[in-house]
Amino acid sequence: MNALLNQLIETHKNDAQKGNVADYIPELKKTPKDLLGISIIDLNGNSYEAGDCDVKFTLQSISKPIVLLLALMDNGESRVFEKVGKEPTGDPFNSIIRLETYNEHKPLNPMINAGAISVSALVKGKNSSEKIDRILEFMRKITNNPTIQVNEHVFESELATGNRNRSMAYFLHDVGNLEGNVEEALTVYFKQCSIEVTAKDLAYIGAVLAADGVDLTTRERLFPKRYCDIVKSYMATCGMYDGSGEFAINVGIPAKSGVGGGIMCTVLGRMGIGVFGPALDSKGNSYAGLRVLESLSSGLSLSIY
Repeated sequence: MNALLNQLIETHKNDAQKGNVADYIPELKKTPKDLLGISIIDLNGNSYEAGDCDVKFTLQSISKPIVLLLALMDNGESRVFEKVGKEPTGDPFNSIIRLETYNEHKPLNPMINAGAISVSALVKGKNSSEKIDRILEFMRKITNNPTIQVNEHVFESELATGNRNRSMAYFLHDVGNLEGNVEEALTVYFKQCSIEVTAKDLAYIGAVLAADGVDLTTRERLFPKRYCDIVKSYMATCGMYDGSGEFAINVGIPAKSGVGGGIMCTVLGRMGIGVFGPALDSKGNSYAGLRVLESLSSGLSLSIY
């Protein structure tokens, strides 16, 4: 497996030059665009890797399914789905248009920014510090990595430039779909996006999802299977922004991407996959990472369809 992964990295290394690093968050702009790494962890805990799999980067939108799990455990399905829907949008992840035109003024799913902000507000805690501490504690458990932290430089960068997210949050608050203090909710959202991980961490989360919420090391149940199924369904239908349909055809596994360059994948009953390639395509997905996953899925017959 390691030989296959090294071959994939070598084959697709030049694809990173065809994308662009996210520049609307100034700190992300500093990342070298030619990085590329992949990690696989199977359900027996065996780990395989190649390339820049130990390089740290921020979760960004990959935080959305993770925080959704925590919000579901804190509140249950009924309350969460009062605030967000269950349908793909076909729009960019940061689009605001559906909030105004949709008759319920409710985000169509929690994988777009508006929906994720509403979900973050549902995490229990008396203030933003307590909420982000609980998110970090959960992240450390599902990555089996006690060193997970927020990148404060990226957080400050997002806080200073996240005006579109801020406008969504105030609109959601105005129509009753975001509870509590808006700036506190935004602080939680910006901080969850700024949590640092590696491709190995993403592979571990993907493997826990593939094991229906059971930790690979301790065999402890970390979250209910029902909530795991909900999150995997969202990843399959909405996880790759407005490129989710194409990804389903070309790769065919539940996945979630982030503009930090990461992609987290889960292959049901088999493995978790983490990919890192910071140069993005026009939809915000890792350009080289997508090509690596297409080749891997084809070579190992991973598609669930």
